[in-house]
Parts: sequence; C-alpha cells; structure tokens
Amino acid sequence: MDRHYIHDNATLMEALGRLNVIPGGLMTLLVLDGEGRMCGTLTDGDVRRALLRGVALDSPVAEAMHTDFSALREGEESVAALRDMRLRGLRLVPVLDGDGRIVRVIDTRLTHTVLPVAAILMAGGKGERLRPLTLTTPKPLLPLGGRPVIDHNIDALAAVGVDDITVTVNYLAEQLEAHFAEPVSGVKVKCVRESMPMGTVGAVSLCDVAERGDTIVMNSDLLTTISFEDMYLHHKAEEADITIAAVPYNVSVPYAILATDGSRVTSLEEKPSYSYYANAGIYIISNELLRALPRDARTDATDLIDMALADGRKVTYFPVNGTWIDIGSPADYAHAKELMRHVELSGRV
Repeated sequence: MDRHYIHDNATLMEALGRLNVIPGGLMTLLVLDGEGRMCGTLTDGDVRRALLRGVALDSPVAEAMHTDFSALREGEESVAALRDMRLRGLRLVPVLDGDGRIVRVIDTRLTHTVLPVAAILMAGGKGERLRPLTLTTPKPLLPLGGRPVIDHNIDALAAVGVDDITVTVNYLAEQLEAHFAEPVSGVKVKCVRESMPMGTVGAVSLCDVAERGDTIVMNSDLLTTISFEDMYLHHKAEEADITIAAVPYNVSVPYAILATDGSRVTSLEEKPSYSYYANAGIYIISNELLRALPRDARTDATDLIDMALADGRKVTYFPVNGTWIDIGSPADYAHAKELMRHVELSGRV
C-alpha cells in the first residue's frame, strides 16, 4: 500500500504521476504530513478541480487534497461504520493509531469488513454417509469447484477480516494438517486435534479462546453465502450470548389433519404445510460460554444451547438469506457441485 502514500509537500505533478500508475479502481492517494500523520486524501478529481480554480501543477498536494476524509481508529474499528463506508463506495479505508498515523489500509472489495471475532471450524467427523468418497479423504477436503469444500469457508471468513481461524480435526487428521501447512486466502489456519470424538462443539474446549468477545463456530462442510457481517451485527444488536444461523424448513402433510379436544373433532385441515427454522450449523457464541466447555467430555451444540437457555442466557436466531447446503450425503454433494458449476460458468468465481 506504500504506493498510495504521498506527502503533503509533494507537487501536484508528482501526484498525477503516482495516480497514473495505480490500478483504476484504487486511484486514491493517502496524504501524510511531515510527521507521518494522515492529513487528507487525493484523487484525480481533486487535482482536476484544483487546476480549474487556478492552482498550478507545481503547487503542493496540500492545496488540492480532501481533508474531510473517512477513517477508522485502531482498536475502535466499527463494523457498522466500515459497512457504511463500503456502501458509500469507498474503496480504501485507512485505520489510524492514536497519533493519526496509518496502521493499515482496508481494501473494501477484498475485505468487506473487519469482524472482531475468531472462527473455529469443526472438521473431525468421518463423513460416513459420503462413503466411499470419504474412506481415504476427510469430508472437508472433498473437491468443490476445483478446491476443497473447507477452503470456500476460509475464503468467506477472510473476506470479512477474520484472520484468527482454527480447524478442529480427528478423522484423517494428518491430511487436514498437511493441507493447512500453507496459508489459505492469506490466513495461517491453525489445526487442533481431538484426542477422542467430542461432539459438534466439544473440541472448541481444546482451542485458544480469548477471554472476551465472541467466536464464530461452524461446520466445515457447508457451502453457504451467509452474510457473516449481517449475522454479527444482529448478534450485537440483540446483545445475544448465542446466535444460531437458521434455514427455512417446510413440512407438507399429505393428509387431512384433525384438531381435537378429547374425542371431539374441532376442525379439519386438508394437507397442511408447516414452516420451521432449522439449525444451519453456524453460530456466534460468547467466549465466556465457550471457555466453560469441559475438556474431557462430549458436548454437542444442542447441549450448549440447552445449558445457555437453562441459565437464562439470550439465544437468538439469524435467518440465512442465500445459499446453504450441508454436504452430508451424495445427493447434497452432487447438488453443491452442480451449483458451483453454474457459478463458474456465470463468471462469478
């Protein structure tokens, strides 16, 4: 990102030369003062407007720069504020330290947001319903669109700024550990091996969970376009201890259903349909709850949720608006591959 920096005493001609070699979508310079603090931004439009009002090309950048710029403060990155900047079309968002110096720059097309959470992906299952495919390959490493299933989820997490990612492994663990020996989407993924089958969330107890904050916990064998940003904002707005991603599930009964009072029929409904929400295997959970998980026992997500409800904790749900496929059977896997094929043909990957 250094090529986007320019000092306020540089000339407009120098700035134009710098802008000329920057890729089109990123044609913005971040202006620094003599102390290295950010004091403005400069685009080709700013230069053009300055020239029209009579500023000379050998004048300093300070005479043309935009001083009312948008930035985030280190340690106070607001997901909502960054979202607003992205929706306003800002491509580069600087993060400043307490002295106003640039700590890093967020490219909102590559990193949509920066969620202040870690993520733990559960990848220890045997995938028995997908045999023989999973006899020699762990389910999260099955190919989908030319890449392992799990890598699509790592991509999605990296795109929302999550760079603390752990994968819990057990079955054919050495293959997953070898796979993550190299970074995926720029993230160095950590692997934690279960010593025994620990349920759908129990292995989280073996992970390094921060004392405060929240963690995304999810199954690793999903194909989904869930908005982690929207889910996080919902979780915080609700002040929830657990937020469960949920998918609509409809049940159609092919018979007439009787409503009864004792032996008396009170009504009759012909072939009714009922709508429910089903657990999507994606959660945002308070670290306080995760740190209390036992390290020597099996714990399923349903156990943790039941305990949270019994303790009076707030549990909410977040509807998944988009794609969600649990790759648990040959039919599900075939569906996911067909969907990915159509996505590739449309040029969206």
